[in-house]
Amino acid sequence: MTKSELIEKIKGQLAAGTNTKHIHEKTVIAAVLDALGTVAAESLASGGEVPLPGLGKLKAKQRKARMGRNPRTGAPVEISARMAVSFDPGKALTDVLK
Repeated sequence: MTKSELIEKIKGQLAAGTNTKHIHEKTVIAAVLDALGTVAAESLASGGEVPLPGLGKLKAKQRKARMGRNPRTGAPVEISARMAVSFDPGKALTDVLK
């Protein structure tokens, strides 16, 4: 799904569930999605969590350093420790997918 498709789907859901007109504009929805991305990045960079109601949580995790292999040559390569993002699905999302 592309960003424009996501905006259209959100617009449709809002139109079906509310009677306010100004919130259905694509530019408002796009601005909210962009702001969510910025806020999530800032929160995750500081080691926090980002709750996504109805979906789950995005969490920042520390990954350990490890040894990997170069796929072309097979030579061992050290992969350094880093922060990574993980997603923990909520119960509602898990139940829908069953």
